[in-house]
Amino acid sequence: MLLSMVVSLYTSRVVLNTLGVEDYGIYNVVGGVVAMFSFLNASMSGATSRFLTFELGRGDFSRLKEVFSTALIIHIGIALFVFLLAETVGLWFLINKLVIPESRMPVAHVVYQLSVLSTMLGITQVPYNASIIAHEKMDVYAYVEILNVCLRLLIVFLLMLLDADKLFVYAILVFIVSFVIMCIYRWYCIRNYEETKFHFIWKKNILRPMLSFSGWDLYGNASVMARTQGVSMLLNLFFGPVMNAAAGIATQVQGAVMAFANNLVVAARPQIVKLYASKDYDAMLRLLNNAMALSFVLLSLLSVPLICEANFVLRLWLKIVPDYTVIFCVYTLLFNVFANISVLLVSVVHATGKIFRPSFINGSLYLLVIPVSYVAFRLDGEPWIPFFVNVLAVIVGMLSNAWTIRLYVKEFSFKSFLFGNFLKYVLILLVLLSSVYSLHYVVGEGWLRLILSVAVTVVLLSFSAYYILFSPQYRKELIRSLREKLWKRS
Repeated sequence: MLLSMVVSLYTSRVVLNTLGVEDYGIYNVVGGVVAMFSFLNASMSGATSRFLTFELGRGDFSRLKEVFSTALIIHIGIALFVFLLAETVGLWFLINKLVIPESRMPVAHVVYQLSVLSTMLGITQVPYNASIIAHEKMDVYAYVEILNVCLRLLIVFLLMLLDADKLFVYAILVFIVSFVIMCIYRWYCIRNYEETKFHFIWKKNILRPMLSFSGWDLYGNASVMARTQGVSMLLNLFFGPVMNAAAGIATQVQGAVMAFANNLVVAARPQIVKLYASKDYDAMLRLLNNAMALSFVLLSLLSVPLICEANFVLRLWLKIVPDYTVIFCVYTLLFNVFANISVLLVSVVHATGKIFRPSFINGSLYLLVIPVSYVAFRLDGEPWIPFFVNVLAVIVGMLSNAWTIRLYVKEFSFKSFLFGNFLKYVLILLVLLSSVYSLHYVVGEGWLRLILSVAVTVVLLSFSAYYILFSPQYRKELIRSLREKLWKRS
């Protein structure tokens, strides 16, 4: 993931400079139109992952095969439905509503159609990826993602060498890489997991609970989509494609940093579901607490120096820094810290199968970002307002998710989470940010201050994690694990 982050940040810089701010903004906003129709897929993705993992936890391999084939049939249907929406409503929106220069409209159509095709293939890929996660073969992701980032690095060099419309070439090459990576994952699954060999199965006792689960999850996922793409569309309508470029860069930074903690979530989620399926609730909650603490540490380690030195890092990284990019990055990085904890909490709720409450509450909070942003923009508000409201929404949603777990898992204490987890995270984050930012008053902007910012973050965060966040039992396990690894190496 370190390799992935470095390559991602480098390629973003070159792509921005090669395409130019306007074309880069066009690529982000046009791709976002297609993403609006993928919320159905996001809902079924959660259902597929949960049911496959649950059957693995119970050890019922016959039913596991039936769940996979049923999931694949559903995803093929979703892909066809998304295609219908994209080629009607989506195409109309692209032509009539988006602010795109007339001269760039033909290539925008090419980007759009490739995004549609890529989205359809990605939808049918979900059951295969869910199988890899359910089997906890995280090393497969590591190897394939290294290949993925290397191919995307190759795209950057080809983009600089080829003498053609840069946006056109970039869209085609990105699609080809996505297709190759998808084929590799499918080949691995079919070769290694018997249940991924498709058989036409249509059993109502499997179909109904999966559709019910995804149906309740639909509102939450549709709301996340509406918030993300809705903000992108509002920025385009009120400020033009240049502001989409700034938001696109912030998204790149957010994704690169989030990738580290996301891998922890991917690793923890199947364990949480399996422990719930086996009714080992105490072990599940210990895993949840450890995962939340590690997630906070990983994200803070990367986010705090970037937040405090965003201006220097962005100017160092990019030759062109669009207006408002710095403030967008700051808010998206703050959002990451609490969003990842919220996702871990939702994993416990997903394990119970009772997801109506968190989906409705979180979805409603995210939807509120759109009207608040619209009113703010109509009143000549600043472009960063949606990103700030987004942070508030995810914090409230996170606390709501914790309260929901209290309703369904009696061993979970909301009071312990509030005072033993959340308030500790907030206080540690405030101390880290204030300590690192205080360097601004004694050291001028540059490499020295960046290095000092990283050093202060590492020292304070290491002390806080070991003595405040980690339990005595986990500290003993951590020391024992480190000693074993060091002993083996010596």
